Amino acid sequence: MKTFAFDLTRGNRLRAFYVLTKPRVNTLIVFCAVIGMFLAVPEGLPNAFTVFAATVGIACVAGAAAAMNCLIEQHIDARMTRTRARPLPRGALSTGEALVFATVLGGCGLLVLHQAVNPLTMWLTFATFVGYAVIYTVLLKPRTPQNIVIGGASGAMPPVLGWAAVSGEVSSDALLLFLIIFAWTPPHFWALALYRTADYARAGLPMLPVTHGSEFTRLSVLLYTFILFGVTLLPFATRMSGALYLAVAVALGLQFIRYAWRLYREYSDALARRTFRFSIVYLFALFAALLVDHYLPW
Repeated sequence: MKTFAFDLTRGNRLRAFYVLTKPRVNTLIVFCAVIGMFLAVPEGLPNAFTVFAATVGIACVAGAAAAMNCLIEQHIDARMTRTRARPLPRGALSTGEALVFATVLGGCGLLVLHQAVNPLTMWLTFATFVGYAVIYTVLLKPRTPQNIVIGGASGAMPPVLGWAAVSGEVSSDALLLFLIIFAWTPPHFWALALYRTADYARAGLPMLPVTHGSEFTRLSVLLYTFILFGVTLLPFATRMSGALYLAVAVALGLQFIRYAWRLYREYSDALARRTFRFSIVYLFALFAALLVDHYLPW
């Protein structure tokens, strides 16, 4: 019985460390990075070892950045319904444990990138870590309603990291991928903020719905969705992609605009929640279409 209790406790603690890395967010980050790796190769497939090492390194550093975010915001998380069950607010892990975990995980990830991939990818990934864990979390999020817009630069880096890992450089095509995620970030997060406005207000965070109200935020979501639609056409316009990607981008974009329009005209928390969830599917599908299109024979 004692052994079983010990194993159960150890299992719960391991899960707490895992949750600290925000695995669902990390999955999207790694997915976009891997797509960048494949798109960076004009013909054929990227080196398998490079893809594996870069994926592990980027995932570790992204997990460390998420853990640092949880560490810095643990008192804010404790005041929000959405985040109060995270490991630090509920006491499943101590501050010291979280700090050591984030440091070791991030350090290992950077070491893998430097030794097994290339120094450029390591430094870009480190800059992304600083951008999210320090610039966004510490400086922007508690001070300005434009936190998502400015801080979105770090969240848009994964495909650039993947591209650099395989090619050793950052090309204009890689920056197009960055631009897509950068334009996607505001409507994605503001949809969440709309149905979590009371939570953010309680935590004292100046998210756009808290500082400027629901109607202004809904209009901003709509306008940024139009911007996103235009940006997603650029890979076709620059001949980075072909007709399949264009068809998917237009179909997904029109559906996103439909959600944003309805959100602006007939708001409900349920609709905002559906818009937020669709935005995640949207990005997965858009980047998957880029990958499939890349390997079509025409």
